[in-house]
Amino acid sequence: MDVLDLSDRLDELHIEEAEIQPFRFFDLPLELRLSIYELILLFPRTIDLDPSNYRAIRRFFGLFVVSHAMHDEATRVFYGLNTFRIFPIHGRFINTRRPLLSRLPTRYRSLITRLELRLGPGWNKPPAGWVMDNRLRIGDCVYLRILKIFVECDPASDAIFNGFTLGPEVYTMYSVELVRALLGLTPSVEEMEFDAYPGITKSSPLLQALVREAKAHQKRITWGPERGWEKIVEVNLASVMDSLHL
Repeated sequence: MDVLDLSDRLDELHIEEAEIQPFRFFDLPLELRLSIYELILLFPRTIDLDPSNYRAIRRFFGLFVVSHAMHDEATRVFYGLNTFRIFPIHGRFINTRRPLLSRLPTRYRSLITRLELRLGPGWNKPPAGWVMDNRLRIGDCVYLRILKIFVECDPASDAIFNGFTLGPEVYTMYSVELVRALLGLTPSVEEMEFDAYPGITKSSPLLQALVREAKAHQKRITWGPERGWEKIVEVNLASVMDSLHL
């Protein structure tokens, strides 16, 4: 290639570079934009006051400050599709009187559709900040539809818990009253999803009491993925044996 040919080639490259235009994200249909937000902002873990949560999601927060339009769309996906924990369980924050919900601006709380309540942490001495009242500002969650209840342990289900200051039945009553107060503050809840660690069965006293409370409030009951309960069809063996005259 001689000098003239090289010059012509460079001129062509300059023309091509000049023709390159920046990608206009908002020229995409809304459905595609929402799908992209979901790929970036939907997390498998429950969002809580937890250092590991912050490290996992903070790098994506830049989306919220690109423009007003992107902020509005991205926040609706982030707060509308992720699950947020009502009371923190991380040791650094478990006794705080300012849970995550109370720290969020009202406009963000109003976008939340899924909340999770963990039961079991501090079972023998519930954290002082675990109080269902207006300080939590949970009434701002006007679009809340799904309440997830995750049971980590049930003091009433095993004799190993006997002898502690707070008896097992007392914790069951405490948990039921907590859920009852929560449902009173969130009339928009339609579904209650129950899940638990492997040591908990569907017949555990605590879980049974919580399910009864959900039924009393006429909520749709579903089962979470941790135990695969949603795939299990329970059979009353006594009824089956009686029907077979065994």
